[in-house]
Formats: sequence, C-alpha cells, structure tokens
Amino acid sequence: MFVQSDATRLPFADQAFDLTIGSPPYCDARTYGIGAQRDCVEWVAWMLDVTTEAQRVTKGPVIGVAAGVTRKRNYWPACEGLMWEWWKRGGDCQLYRPVYWHRVGIPGSGQSDWFRADVEMCMCFKRPGELPWSDNTACGHPPKWAPGGEMSHRLTTGQRVNQWGPVGSPKGGGAKRADGDLQSRERPSHRVMRCGKGSRRPNGEHKQGGYEMPALANPGNLLKVLVGGGVMGSKLAHENEAPYPVGVPEFFIRSLCPPGGIVFDPFAGSGTTGQAAKQFGRRVVLGDLRHSQCLLSRRRISEVQTRMELSA
Repeated sequence: MFVQSDATRLPFADQAFDLTIGSPPYCDARTYGIGAQRDCVEWVAWMLDVTTEAQRVTKGPVIGVAAGVTRKRNYWPACEGLMWEWWKRGGDCQLYRPVYWHRVGIPGSGQSDWFRADVEMCMCFKRPGELPWSDNTACGHPPKWAPGGEMSHRLTTGQRVNQWGPVGSPKGGGAKRADGDLQSRERPSHRVMRCGKGSRRPNGEHKQGGYEMPALANPGNLLKVLVGGGVMGSKLAHENEAPYPVGVPEFFIRSLCPPGGIVFDPFAGSGTTGQAAKQFGRRVVLGDLRHSQCLLSRRRISEVQTRMELSA
C-alpha cells in the first residue's frame, strides 16, 4: 500500500502497524525540493510531532534512522536532543538504547581537524515495558567464546567478573561461580571454534560440558552495513537523494516485526523498507509527502515482487 501523507498527520487508525521504521531528512542537509531544511531546534520540534504520530499508529517500536550535521565546525546534536526531549515527557514516551549503524563515512569529511563520521543513529522510541514482539537473535551469530570465556564486565565496586564469578583464581583454589561453587583454575577462555570436545544438538544449539550455548548470540547494538553500489538492494534506490542500504531496515524488520506483521515507513523514498519487508514475509505500508517518491516506491516493490515470483 502506498500513501502520499504528511508524517505529522497520518491517515491511519491507532496501533495499525507492528513496526514503524524510516529515515527522516537530516536537519538542513537537503531541500528534497520541498524546502525541508530545518535548524537543530526546529528539527527536534518537528520530529517530536512525527514521533508522537508514529507511536500512535504503531503497536511496537518506532525506529528513526538519522544523524546530526556539522556546520562551521559546530555539531548539531539533533538526534540526542530529540531523544532527550522525548525522555523528558515520561509516561508512554520511553526509549531503548539506540543502535548505531556503522558504515564508511564520506571521504574527506571531518574537515582538517576532526574525524570522519562513520556511524548514524537508529533511535528506538517505545511505550513502557517489554515490546509486544521481538526476536533479538534473528540477526544474531554463533557464539564466539566457550562458557566462562573472555567476555567479562565490572561491578560497581570495580571488581571484574564473568558468568562464572570473579575473574582470576584466589590462592589455593579456583574462583567462585555465581552459585558459590569453586571454579577450577583452567577457565575455558578459548573460542568455541577451537574447542574439539563440543557438539551440537539437532536444533543447532551448542552442547559443551554442563552448559548449552544458544545457536545464535544477541548481535548487539552496532549494526555494520555498508553503503554504495551493490548493497542498496536495487538500482532504483539511487533515484532518491538519500537512500539507505536494504540491510538497515532488514535488521529491524526481522528482529522487531512478527512474521506476517505490518511495517510502516513514513519516509518511504525509494522503497528500501518495502523491499526488506516483502523479502522477509511482512506486509508493508509506505508513505511519503512527495508523490514522486510514492511512484518510485511503487516501481521498486513491483520489481521486488517480480523477482520473488521468478525465483519461487
């Protein structure tokens, strides 16, 4: 479904969608032919209206992929400001920690005295409590470390621990596990791939000793997706001023929208979100203020549909 619509006044019922994800204009980076430039304060105020409306029509999370801009060596903290103002509202206006999309930034950016921008922010706006549906390992990876391996963290006391308890063995015995039992000195700190004694269950989960490792580990909040030719999902993406690669919406759609659920993108552009949704068995509604982009999205989805039918 394609709808020409203003993202601050959406023609949909409350909680009509399972997931909303889109990439709004970045402050004054482009005009988009409709005078879309806004300074940092204006952008935050506008995006508060957009996010409020997006949350109204969405059961689950609202994901906004965006970045601040730098003007005269002064960074505009647009995304940070938006999240802060949203959090200050309280009540139904809550957040998850953002996901950072890691890509290779524009060569030569950063000017002469600062660093190239290699990340953009994927802000996650939500209601209180657990999400209605999620599969946070849908885009995960096989575990890298054996039980009790290299991964550890520090307590508020500064003591470093891993899942077995304090790291390092005290005199005369092993370190204590969380249940109070002693761990041997030979803490298995090797990688899973190097372990010759491990095995897998029929469902793909690792089995090693008394600990069953999951088939997939949580992928974390650093999303590594390249940009440029060959990864955008379609040549039609380049008919939009600022497309993102299909791997970005794919990550969130697979993880946060149930199979058969409905994804909405209020800034559809060239239809990248629509392609990802179609490819992974979700329904999709695409909206954009510009009629030209609605037509472009329609061409893109028609192309994807034809491709899927030919490969079936």
